[in-house]
Formats: sequence, structure tokens, C-alpha cells
Amino acid sequence: MTGVGALHHVEVWVGDLAGAEASFGWLLGALGYAPFQRWEGGRSWVLGPTYLVLEQSPARSGDRHDRLRPGLNHLAFHAGDRAAVDALTAEAQEHGWRLLFPDRHPHAGGEGTYAAYLENADGFEVELVAST
Repeated sequence: MTGVGALHHVEVWVGDLAGAEASFGWLLGALGYAPFQRWEGGRSWVLGPTYLVLEQSPARSGDRHDRLRPGLNHLAFHAGDRAAVDALTAEAQEHGWRLLFPDRHPHAGGEGTYAAYLENADGFEVELVAST
């Protein structure tokens, strides 16, 4: 049984479902998520009791996410040890992600953290956090 308050799912509206599926699908698969649902305007991946949805809804008001505006800034994922974060970061560019804050990587979150901050072509940011 999942505890009260645990995250059930996150739904992310995207302007380009195929592009988002390519970048997020690779990343989620690398993090252990499995394809879950598929329909004309969306896809989802599941890990345990939590799932993430990408949807190209006709009701959206734009095609590009702006992480600097009010709303979602980024999604952060546990990504394993430092070597796993480094490997994912190196491979991410082949899957539509670019490294943010390269001058401060891998400590852009502060000296006490080891993480990679990545952004895809739609402007979505993810943080890959290493276990300590």
C-alpha cells in the first residue's frame, strides 16, 4: 500500500509529442521506468506506484515550456551513484538533452550535491541526482 501524500503521477503537456517521447522515453527507460499507456495524444511510463504522462493536448496554450515562468521548473530523479549520473549525462546529448550550467557541473545545486541538470528541445529541465 502506498502512503498518503506519496506522488501518484505527473502529467506534462508538450508541444511535440514525438520529440518529447524521444527524449523523455530514453531517459525514463534508463532510470527504470517502463512504458505504461499509449494513446493518440499521449504516452506514459511507470515505476512502482508512480507514473509520468506526456500529453500533446489540443487545449494547451503554447508549444514550448518556459521553466523560468511560474509553474513547473524541473523534475528531479534519483539516478544512482556518481558514475551512473556521469554515464547518463554523457549519453543524454544523443537523446535530445543538453547540459545546463556546465561551468558549475556537477555541483550546480551546491557543493553538497552531485547532480546533472539537463534541458530538452521543448525547454523541460530534469535534474539527475546522485546518491551520496
